[in-house]
Amino acid sequence: MSTVILDTITGKSTATTITIGSTPVVSASANSMTIRGEGSNQTSIQQGLAKCWVHAHQHDRQDSFNIASQTDSSTGDYTFTYTNNFSSESYCAAASNQSTRNGQGLYVGNFATSTFRINPSNSSGSPADYNTTTILSGDLA
Repeated sequence: MSTVILDTITGKSTATTITIGSTPVVSASANSMTIRGEGSNQTSIQQGLAKCWVHAHQHDRQDSFNIASQTDSSTGDYTFTYTNNFSSESYCAAASNQSTRNGQGLYVGNFATSTFRINPSNSSGSPADYNTTTILSGDLA
């Protein structure tokens, strides 16, 4: 096996495109990089990655990425603080409530650049401590 060690890779015909065989694999421009996806589609590395996720089990954060801390305000009311803030409050969250009960709800909101809040509820709408998983996408500051 060989090892290649270098500081800069420059495309031969286009300085910002790296090609393997005859397939352009990576293209780059100022603060942006795309990778060849399925077919001829390009995937933006910056826009296409989750910037934060958290799996919370009742009062404890079980595992996370880009979460500095969790505040348990009351039953089923948690605020999470980011390690690296978002650039604005216009980011997207996808969440699930891992309860076996039917009819439970899950509020995800109060988006700020440094925090967000989750509030699971049971089938009667009362706050409840349930396992939750949340993934956030957007631009970091």
